[in-house]
Amino acid sequence: MSIAKKLVGQTAAYGLSSIVGRALNYLLVPIYTAVFLPEEYGVVSYLYAFVAFFNILYTYGMETAFFRFANKPGADRQKLYRQVLSIILCSSFLFSGILIAASGSIAEYIGYPDQQKYIVWLAIILAIDAIVSIPFAWLRLQNKAIKFASVKLINILLTVGANMFFLVLCHDIYQGEYLQNLRPLILNIYNPDFGIGYIFLINLIANAMLVPMLWKEFSAFRFELNKELLKPMLVYAYPLLFMGLAGMVNEVIDRILLEEWLPESFYPNMSNMAAVGIYSACYKLSIFMTLAIQAFRYAAEPFFFSQAEEKDSPGTFALIMKWFVIACAFIFLFISANLEDFALLLRSESYRTGIMVVPVLLLANLFLGVYYNLSVWFKLTDKTHFGTYISFGGAAITIIFNLLLIPVLGYMGSAIATFVCYFSMALASYMLGNRHYPIPYPVKSIAGYIILAIVLVWLALAIEIDNFWLRHAFHLAVCAAFPVVVWLRERPRFLKF
Repeated sequence: MSIAKKLVGQTAAYGLSSIVGRALNYLLVPIYTAVFLPEEYGVVSYLYAFVAFFNILYTYGMETAFFRFANKPGADRQKLYRQVLSIILCSSFLFSGILIAASGSIAEYIGYPDQQKYIVWLAIILAIDAIVSIPFAWLRLQNKAIKFASVKLINILLTVGANMFFLVLCHDIYQGEYLQNLRPLILNIYNPDFGIGYIFLINLIANAMLVPMLWKEFSAFRFELNKELLKPMLVYAYPLLFMGLAGMVNEVIDRILLEEWLPESFYPNMSNMAAVGIYSACYKLSIFMTLAIQAFRYAAEPFFFSQAEEKDSPGTFALIMKWFVIACAFIFLFISANLEDFALLLRSESYRTGIMVVPVLLLANLFLGVYYNLSVWFKLTDKTHFGTYISFGGAAITIIFNLLLIPVLGYMGSAIATFVCYFSMALASYMLGNRHYPIPYPVKSIAGYIILAIVLVWLALAIEIDNFWLRHAFHLAVCAAFPVVVWLRERPRFLKF
């Protein structure tokens, strides 16, 4: 139980940067939905969908490999750090150089021939992200959660602050909302025609600031490549690369397929790119589930490796899974039951037309979190190829269901495809894990809590109450029912925990 407490503490520390930082970053969604049309926001989402694939390619599983080999008995962690950072530096410069050289052709191919600069900026962003991921991993390995969280949070504050300055303050002054005496000064630094270009440029500058903030970690670095040392790490990592690429198909391919596969007449008076923008904005409302999962992953991955040799580790992993599901099921319930309130975060009414995809996406991400928990078995047994098979299976499901459902259900089809994919991956990992690394998960208890949350969400959405205050009181009562049931069932164990 003390081990579980340690994980909770680390999750909370890493969650400071993830939950608080992303919550601040989420302020950008109301800004973007107020300033940009759905079609413009769709362009940003479309390009960042491709960036997500390249993020995986740039790190090619070496971050996880670093954790695995650094936790082996007798490992020289400093030497491993130098090796991994050296090879990531080389590959990042190579990949970004190729992208910059081909930026004109890429911009023309994706339909934005006049926006070559966006491709160049994104190539630089990708290189910085990959390079700083290793010093961040070093901080996690040393359990320096406070510095990790501080740097991440400062980066988010810079990004949010710059966006608010240009897209709110400068935009409003230019439009004549207030402070008209500052308008001549603002025109020296603000170009209203630059539009979504501010999103890419601000991201580039904020990410570049990570290098000086991590200078202590970089200053201890010496370039060093040892083929014999890196080879087993690359062998361990390459299945994770393909697994990551397949996983990214599950996460972002729906934006690309929506633009390409949605019948033009499906949504009246709306372009396909506008549909991508609406779906992407509504997808952001599932970020609260994603935040919990990400914070957990930051702490859990090195934790699972460090506990692998403990004799009671299977029981610990099972306990962690149950409480993880309980927490995520409540997030799913609370947001879904109070959907009309969370929808107000989308400033423009045009974005709220896709709001009903949110409960489906929340539930989908819950099962993604379950899968991340279950994936411990093939990482600890060095059978990462199973993760590749599962991820590729999930990718196939994602593509097939998107192709089948988008022409019939639009962006709701993409949401359903996401759910089917993550549920299937979790089920496959559980079945394979039972054969290769049995963990006594309390399946009935876990399934019961998920089903309870689904039923409560259905009640909240199905029962219509006209009175505003009565409706909200009912929704809160529905939400409160879940922790009451958890307390009644888990009280003896909860008190010990």
